[in-house]
Amino acid sequence: MHIAIAGNIGSGKTTLAGLLSKHYGWQAHYEDVDTNPYLNNFYEDMKRWSFNLQIYFLNSRFRQVVEIRKKNKNVIQDRTIYEDAYIFAPNLHAMGLMESRDFNNYSSLFELMSSFIQPPDLLIYLKASVPTLVNQIQKRGREYENTIRLDYLKKLNERYEEWITGYDLGKLLIVNVDKIKFSERQEDLAEVVQRIDAEIHGLF
Repeated sequence: MHIAIAGNIGSGKTTLAGLLSKHYGWQAHYEDVDTNPYLNNFYEDMKRWSFNLQIYFLNSRFRQVVEIRKKNKNVIQDRTIYEDAYIFAPNLHAMGLMESRDFNNYSSLFELMSSFIQPPDLLIYLKASVPTLVNQIQKRGREYENTIRLDYLKKLNERYEEWITGYDLGKLLIVNVDKIKFSERQEDLAEVVQRIDAEIHGLF
């Protein structure tokens, strides 16, 4: 079973991945943030480093998905390869922060990679408003995230909504993080787990 968690920056993906990993006893695969050599540079100069960052994430997540399928174990994944290709890279291109030739090169590479991988068995989308995202980003206090612009988060949210509306690669579960505080309230986490169990076991 491969469960993947999708959502904007600060939506709680890493937190939920950890909680679900503990609950189910499954392995968690986290996003490569701490060892990413481009992240700090990217937030300082998005236009200069956007292509490098997206290629790094594409490579990292492709390797992660290949490893997940090869091991054939129950896994919870923090963010998917699809978010890079359908949300982050197109958004950078649309904002003029990635050149068209780089974006086309990136898209061509993703298209090839995606033909070799399988989508997750269940996708959990953490839906959150911009104020909620900002609040959670400030709480975790990553220095390089202090410069994230509100319009950047808003544009990403719009792309997430568009992607999720047309998502047809497998089962989908949407969790409204504005209302369901799974990191703070045990009963909210229990509700999320109950909904996941229903999706996994095909219950209604």
